[in-house]
Amino acid sequence: MIYPTRRLVLLAAVIAPLALVVGILVPAYWFAGLALLAFLLALAGADALTGAALCSAELICRGPGSVSVGAVFEIELEIRFARSAPGAAEAAVDEDPLIEALHGHRCRIALADGAGSASLAFTARRRGTARLEHSWLRWRGPLGLIWKQKRPALGEVLLITPDIRPVRTLGAQMLSRDSIHGLIAQRQAGEGAEFDSLTEYRPGMDRRSIDWKQSARHTGLIAKEYRTERNNHIVLALDSGRAMCEPLAGLPRIDRAVSAALMTAFVALKEGDRVGLFGFDSRPRLSSSPVSGGRSFALLQRLAAGLDYSASETNYTLALTTLAAGLHRRSLIVVFTEFTDTVSAELMLNALGALLKRHLVLFIVLRDEELESLAAREPREVDDVTRAVTAAALLRERRLVVTRLRHLGAQIVETDHDHAGPALVGAYLELKRRNAL
Repeated sequence: MIYPTRRLVLLAAVIAPLALVVGILVPAYWFAGLALLAFLLALAGADALTGAALCSAELICRGPGSVSVGAVFEIELEIRFARSAPGAAEAAVDEDPLIEALHGHRCRIALADGAGSASLAFTARRRGTARLEHSWLRWRGPLGLIWKQKRPALGEVLLITPDIRPVRTLGAQMLSRDSIHGLIAQRQAGEGAEFDSLTEYRPGMDRRSIDWKQSARHTGLIAKEYRTERNNHIVLALDSGRAMCEPLAGLPRIDRAVSAALMTAFVALKEGDRVGLFGFDSRPRLSSSPVSGGRSFALLQRLAAGLDYSASETNYTLALTTLAAGLHRRSLIVVFTEFTDTVSAELMLNALGALLKRHLVLFIVLRDEELESLAAREPREVDDVTRAVTAAALLRERRLVVTRLRHLGAQIVETDHDHAGPALVGAYLELKRRNAL
């Protein structure tokens, strides 16, 4: 594609009035203005025919292949000219709703010896597969009167996966710090619920561990030793409904929940427990059988990556009833959800009773910093008062639901979105220490 530059348009805009003035003041030389326009067009034609040809330009795009959601990454653009290369060129790439350009989709690339490169910075906003199908490359002719532009096909595919960076950095640290609980059979009196052996009672041991029948038989105090139970069932229930897909500090809540869930899954698998995933919105979308072993983490990561965003309202009754029907032994159920209003929360509370009778339920509640800031901000206008009152009402409803959940017997972890993973892992390890699983 060849089209005029701004310079050519401005020159034509200057020559046209001059030709009109010449035609009015000196009618005998009316053709001079047309001659100037014809000369300008001839220069533009010469500019189009000289310089680098469209077929001699090549644009190469290099991307990372896969990135974590929320990560900042760069796509490198490299331009090569076979001959008659210009001094500089401009390149642009496709837009995709899953990624956001930090400084625009276009860049100027200086060329030396017919080649040059530059990078575009992007942020991964949502999970999925981003596709950059086409790009645009253009450069000026030697006279700067025309643009030469081509549209090379890119076919660049970028896989945006759940953020497991906290797993690599914090998960291993938390695991090594608390590895005494459940990795191997520890003969520690009172540390666990699974019977290990009988031993002679020694001062300092828990008196509740004394087995009085065996003590009477052996005419001496005999105590029971326990070890930490392994092979517990952990179910990570992820709500992917409309409320959980709303952004929180730039990322959807569901992505922050997935990151915290994967960190917990990593630690639980290393602790010897079995972990399963359950995803739901208006109906159950994902249900996996509990898996064990460190090698199963990759499977959980792929399943979590396939949990899509939804614009539907969450059906707690159907989801929790389906989840309860699929569990055949006592489990720790970790629920990631968002309380939008008291009506949906009431439905959730009614459906939660069947789970609490047999299972241990833990809710992760992410603090809404935007609502808290609106409620605490000093009002300066009438609209600020309205926003503050509305935010305070929403926060009050949330606290009411959290209080009712605690009264029902559910465990609650309230935390910031940046500390959701470590807070959940800490709560899980604390429940494991107390033999509550």
